[in-house]
Amino acid sequence: QVQLVESGGGLVQAGGSLLLSCAASASNFMRYNMGWFRQAPGKEREFVAARTWRGGTSYADSAKGRFTISYDNAQNMVYLQMNSLRPEDTAVYYCAADRSSLIRPDYWGQGTQVTVSS
Repeated sequence: QVQLVESGGGLVQAGGSLLLSCAASASNFMRYNMGWFRQAPGKEREFVAARTWRGGTSYADSAKGRFTISYDNAQNMVYLQMNSLRPEDTAVYYCAADRSSLIRPDYWGQGTQVTVSS
């Protein structure tokens, strides 16, 4: 069983930055693929960024060049550094984990709200 707890959301002006954190309680954490997803009001949840357990990263087009996903294996932490934020980035951001694929992750956090004002 994996428990994920996000933190770091908040209200920021357009152009600003936020660092989201995800604390994972899992044995063998380094073998999990980790990702960030988001869901805006009235929209479906969408992929933002992912890091495979082998170290590869991928980003949604909307996140490329602005967001960075990173790990701290020693602390079982996953981060999402978000820069140059836009009002359309406003959403609840979720951390997710899966040992095989992030298409349908097995584990989800409770989410953290990010609001970007114009």
